[in-house]
Amino acid sequence: MKTFIVLALLVAVAIAAPLDDSRNAHILRYENDNIGVDGYKFAYETSDGVARSEQAELKNIGTEQEAIVVRGTVSWIGPDGVTYKLDYIADENGFQPQGDHLPKA
Repeated sequence: MKTFIVLALLVAVAIAAPLDDSRNAHILRYENDNIGVDGYKFAYETSDGVARSEQAELKNIGTEQEAIVVRGTVSWIGPDGVTYKLDYIADENGFQPQGDHLPKA
């Protein structure tokens, strides 16, 4: 019975253990497409649960209204164990974040 309790305790600790500490995080995936013309895109994922992707494009090229539009998403695991996700757009109208954890306007 004691062996079972110790084993159950070890399994519970292993399940509850946090992902990699961000100071020791490793890059699991990295993609980058940036030739320096008309925009860019990149994405990465790290062993501590962070994932981010972003892409930008130039619109209205050569006009007075020329602007860059950036769209992206980032997710991470907070100290409370909850996965947070932030989607955003940044354009001529400013930075526009969206996420369930953000205050509602």
